[in-house]
Amino acid sequence: MRILHTADWHLGQRFIGGNERTEEHRHFLTWLVQTVREQRVEVLVVAGDVFDTGSPSNAALELYYNFLLQMQATDCRDIVIVGGNHDSPATLNAPARLLRHLRVHVVGCVPDCFEDQVIVLDDAQGKPGLVVCAIPFLRDRDVRLSVPGESAEEREIRIRQGIADHYARAAEVELVWQLKEAGVPVLATGHLYAAGGAASDSERTIHVGNLGQVSAEHFPAVFDYVALGHLHRPQRVGGREHIRYSGSPIPLSFSEIDHGKEVLLLDFVAEGVQIEALAVPGSRRLARFHGTLEEVLSKLTTYDNAGYLFPAWIDVEVRSELGQTEVAEQLLKVITTLDRTQIEVLNRRHLRLVALRPLDEPEPLTRSLHDFTEREVFERRLESEPEEARAELLRTFDELLELMREA
Repeated sequence: MRILHTADWHLGQRFIGGNERTEEHRHFLTWLVQTVREQRVEVLVVAGDVFDTGSPSNAALELYYNFLLQMQATDCRDIVIVGGNHDSPATLNAPARLLRHLRVHVVGCVPDCFEDQVIVLDDAQGKPGLVVCAIPFLRDRDVRLSVPGESAEEREIRIRQGIADHYARAAEVELVWQLKEAGVPVLATGHLYAAGGAASDSERTIHVGNLGQVSAEHFPAVFDYVALGHLHRPQRVGGREHIRYSGSPIPLSFSEIDHGKEVLLLDFVAEGVQIEALAVPGSRRLARFHGTLEEVLSKLTTYDNAGYLFPAWIDVEVRSELGQTEVAEQLLKVITTLDRTQIEVLNRRHLRLVALRPLDEPEPLTRSLHDFTEREVFERRLESEPEEARAELLRTFDELLELMREA
């Protein structure tokens, strides 16, 4: 069986200033269909965060359904899609019964019948060729009961154990181990934060403060491969070759500009699973131009966008002893002359360098309020609170922040 693992599309994402990513996503999905065709992929697995929000735009929905329609013209027999923490289970599940007739298997959330997460896919000869434990993002209600008065440590243990128990229960489903003993490979999906994983700036925290960080040992040995989503950097979990994040197909923040974007091609053979990373061609470059005013202006005026379909999006940071107004005027003078079909500055800020001061005086770099995240602002506020109270206040703030984002 030949399988392709991808995740974290985030269709409908709007970048800084509300900039659309529709054409970038269309370019990726067109490439993905072509890759499925050229690589003779039999099963496509999407490990969560199909959409960027629970209420995707019409353009995002059009991309999704048009992609599924185009996939019908390939040799790919089955598509398995699970929900992520950004996805609305209701949005994903609404057409699930209809899509099943197109051999598109959607599990937006944990179903009422636990065994419905176990999907047996036939090979080209019509015999069972792959078992998929299609486990979506596990919300708090799926893995634990709320316990009044529990400590942060107890809460973390409860969530982590709940996730581990869910995977153990999937591995114990009779159909799974029976087919495993018969030589049929078993693949599990997941949308979670694995311990030790390298995150970027664009992932939303899950399980409040990223509690419940499972490790490689929490995945039962019955799984020949674990296809993960949530972290946008391609990576292995715990050094295990068969437990992988595919990462997002396009950079979703400036913190991801150095990440290679890829999808993972799997071949199940008698010896196990063979994995090949396929590089996703970029259609737009995100870049950071940081340095002195002279360095930044030089990079802007000499930038070459050759090889990219869409204009580059640039994050500018000037570090200078000059005043704010003078820097802004010189930057604006250059920016207005740039060819916006090739390069566009989306974000700019000025860190003013001041003379060195004694160590007990404020830091030499100043930042505006807009340069801080909500959490960083609250951490600054906590500096005036008793040290023993800070940890609990920060956990409470994280919970409130997550509730606001969900709302």
